[in-house]
Amino acid sequence: MRRTVGLVLMALAAAGSAAPFEGDAAIAAWRRIQCSTQDLEPVVFHWSGRVWSRVPGEPDRHLWNVEGMNVRQCVTVRDPVRGQGVRMVSREVMIYLDPTTGRIVDEWRNPWTGRTNRVFHVANDPVNGRPVFPRGPDGQPFRLPLRVEDGRAFWNIEVPLFYANPLGGDFQDQVGNQYHAMEIFDFTVDAARLSDPRVRNARPAVAWVRIAPWLPFMEMGSRPGLMVFNATGQVVAGIDALPAELRQAIATRWPQYRSPPPADDERPNATTWTEYRKFLEAERARAGR
Repeated sequence: MRRTVGLVLMALAAAGSAAPFEGDAAIAAWRRIQCSTQDLEPVVFHWSGRVWSRVPGEPDRHLWNVEGMNVRQCVTVRDPVRGQGVRMVSREVMIYLDPTTGRIVDEWRNPWTGRTNRVFHVANDPVNGRPVFPRGPDGQPFRLPLRVEDGRAFWNIEVPLFYANPLGGDFQDQVGNQYHAMEIFDFTVDAARLSDPRVRNARPAVAWVRIAPWLPFMEMGSRPGLMVFNATGQVVAGIDALPAELRQAIATRWPQYRSPPPADDERPNATTWTEYRKFLEAERARAGR
């Protein structure tokens, strides 16, 4: 849910003129969906769903369930030309669960290779966004592309991803080893809460779909196939409101994820692929290779 944030914001800036919110009103509504109108107030998104494989010529397989969360905060930023905007900083965890037992999975028997793989759960820090301002570089107002119907507002975002794979070599244009995926976010929120000055966060619901290559820990090489993630969630009342298995994982494995990164965080964003590369490099260094 990481490089993705910046691309999402770029997609928003290019939205069409049919949006009911623009300029300062769009910034306020964006904050009520994504974080809070109050600076430095932590907001926690939770999602729950399933992960499937899709391989040509065989039935889809339900590999795991997932529980995930993103903890974030926003801070006001100012530009002398573009106005008073907002920047969001966040980090996220997502764990893979056995579909039958509901317990976290740390080792997985790969049905295609016969090997037992160490599961590499998602722990991406940071997942920060670019600043968003009431006006774009061209002076046009920032527009939030919401569809309002029967008292609810809907926000659909598709984020196509195509870039050099962090786990690939130096000749990706020649061998076609680019990372190619799509993330889809669908937010639903009470429309009246988006413009209510008493509301700091509108408590949106969110659906998340990810269509992506095999996860690197699966060690699938060039085998044909892809992954489909499908999850739904919402803003919850903090870390303590998360499901028990996820709370326990955060407490014992990633305690720093109880709070968002600092508002002035300037580190490059993390993804599963960049974090897995760090893991592999550390393993090789320990082995003296």
